[in-house]
Amino acid sequence: MTETTDTAPRAAFAGSRRSPGKARRTTGRGAARHPGGREPQGRSWRRSPLRRSTPWLFLAAPLALLITFTYVPVANMVFYSFTDWDGVSPDRNLTGVDNYVQIFSRPELFRVFFVSGYYLAASVLQIAVALYFATVLSFDLRFRNFFKGILFFPYLVNGVAIGFVFLYFFQDGGTLDSVLSWLGVRTDHAWLGDPTSANVSLAGVSVWRFTGLNFVLFLGAIQSIPGELYEAAQLDGAGKWHQFRHIIAPSIKPVLGLSAILAISGSLSVFEIPYIMTGGATGTSTFVIQTVKLAFQFNKTGLASAAAVVLLAIILLITWIQRRLVPDDKVDLV
Repeated sequence: MTETTDTAPRAAFAGSRRSPGKARRTTGRGAARHPGGREPQGRSWRRSPLRRSTPWLFLAAPLALLITFTYVPVANMVFYSFTDWDGVSPDRNLTGVDNYVQIFSRPELFRVFFVSGYYLAASVLQIAVALYFATVLSFDLRFRNFFKGILFFPYLVNGVAIGFVFLYFFQDGGTLDSVLSWLGVRTDHAWLGDPTSANVSLAGVSVWRFTGLNFVLFLGAIQSIPGELYEAAQLDGAGKWHQFRHIIAPSIKPVLGLSAILAISGSLSVFEIPYIMTGGATGTSTFVIQTVKLAFQFNKTGLASAAAVVLLAIILLITWIQRRLVPDDKVDLV
């Protein structure tokens, strides 16, 4: 009798333990099929038009700024390139492709592109120097943070200030001549007096200024490489050169491509340093300086707009060719 009385409550208790599981399963099925055919509130919010339009609401402000200050001015520039507008009068007579014909048929307008060759050579030099210092300072070295600051500091200085500083540096009897005289070198050479030395001097200023930018790009890419790869290479007896050739160079290939694109576009659109130091005189006028003079000095805004469109098209074409020749490959060394 004791056993019977004892077993009944246990069975009842076991049944009560099993019933919540069944209830939960029933509840789960009920959640899939909402009573009355209505969807849960969370699912209805996910499908609501307001939720689908939320990303566009966040993008509205930056898109409006981008369209207003980038695409609309570019569209106006393209329109002005087909007119003879002087930048002042309200009359804008369509001239067709006459402005583009002048740019490619008048040698004095297209010859300034050859000046970009100096800056392109300087860009190759600054990429090589930045890559060297980024590789060296990525390893364990004393005072490396100090040297990083020295290399990056010129890029933080305003371009106008740099132009004035080096204007006094290269002038007759200036800083460069004083330093050379202390070293026993006597020179009466006008550094900004003839086209060759002036362009070489200006290109050297660009190397001094923009090496820090490439240095930071390369250093960040090198520091993102896992340290285990260097340890494995050292265990295999690989030296610094082999580590650079087989680990660092393949890893930073996308950054090298980016630096090459920036170098080419920057060498074609140089403006502030030659404009401040020489004003485009002595054969140092670049395509951008010439475009600015056409628009604001000679009041040929239509011709200047056509020159700007040509420069934009050349940069886009060179970038496209470079991306086709050297595509970005996914690098996975791990």
